[in-house]
Amino acid sequence: MHDILDDALRTWQSGDVAAVATVVRTFDSAPRPVGASMLVGSDGAVAGSVSGGCVEGAVYELAQDVMRTGAPVLTRYGVSDDDAFAVGLTCGGTLDVFVEVLTRQTFPEFEALVADVRANVPVAMATVVAHADPERLGRRIVVGESGTRGSLGSERADAAVADDAKGLLAAGRSAVLTYGPDGQRRGEGMEVFVSSHAPPPRMLVFGAIDFAAAVAQQGAFLGYRVTVCDARAVFATPQRFPAAEQVVVAWPHDYLSAQFAAGEVDERTVVCVLTHDPKFDVPLLEVALRISSLAFVGAMGSRRTHDDRMARLRASGLTETELTRLASPIGLDLGARTPQETAVSIAAEIIAHRWGGTGEPLRARDGRIHHDATEAVSADKYDAV
Repeated sequence: MHDILDDALRTWQSGDVAAVATVVRTFDSAPRPVGASMLVGSDGAVAGSVSGGCVEGAVYELAQDVMRTGAPVLTRYGVSDDDAFAVGLTCGGTLDVFVEVLTRQTFPEFEALVADVRANVPVAMATVVAHADPERLGRRIVVGESGTRGSLGSERADAAVADDAKGLLAAGRSAVLTYGPDGQRRGEGMEVFVSSHAPPPRMLVFGAIDFAAAVAQQGAFLGYRVTVCDARAVFATPQRFPAAEQVVVAWPHDYLSAQFAAGEVDERTVVCVLTHDPKFDVPLLEVALRISSLAFVGAMGSRRTHDDRMARLRASGLTETELTRLASPIGLDLGARTPQETAVSIAAEIIAHRWGGTGEPLRARDGRIHHDATEAVSADKYDAV
């Protein structure tokens, strides 16, 4: 969508009409990623691309039809013996493309959405792309830091989709989600495309040890951009941490201080300190715990290591309020033994911290399963699953 943002906003502000075609799902070697968009104006002008040229002609004709009828359409462009060259998609991939009309009436929240995107404020747009009721097609909600705007047609659907959109937004991912016709989590009948406009959050893993490799793998699986940092060049190598986006050789506290000064960490950034060596982790935690905007700060170590670390941190001048932000020893009590199991327990605590989970078995709790830390929804208002 970023490719067409300026053109789309000009059309919206002018009161004119345009059609927007968006790739909502891909299979195999599709030429463009999910979220790629093309704008077709009322004058026939085109901006953006959904396939790099493969099916633009067919999508253009469909966009003209959608502008005439006003009815959104979800269509699939794929490869078979009969149609490969008819639509030009010869790369072997498959695209699901949703085409809808963009006007002030169909998308009143668009200008505010653009403002959030341009300000780098995380925001997600959830649009109904398939439904048995044609009146539901194209309905959307916008989910951001300031709450939820718009409606999918019912409070139940709005609540379920908003929950899931927050999860995708936190991971910086876009995807099609399937629900029952009224937002039931079990069943089919409604498909919603969630387009996330935020870079994936960061996970900073300090300490190039075997546990760090497992934590990096878990972090990447959850959608984090993972950086592994250690002052020891012999251990901090890309070969040892294939799941990490970046491996940095630097003193941990120096690296975090520099990243904070450069604006490269934010309220979604999580910090995992795995060094359990005071010459590394105490200076690092002094920096981390004073950055109040970090989403999570955790440190590995035994009970004895934890007690010694806390004493050193108090001696360095950290306040009790700052110290309460430290998750140490890091991880939930899963009985983990191996690095991989320990990484799961660390990931579980990060997830619980993000959404306000308790870490208890679900069977031991009543009420609504899906929740977050900032919004309480009564258990009897929506189904638990």
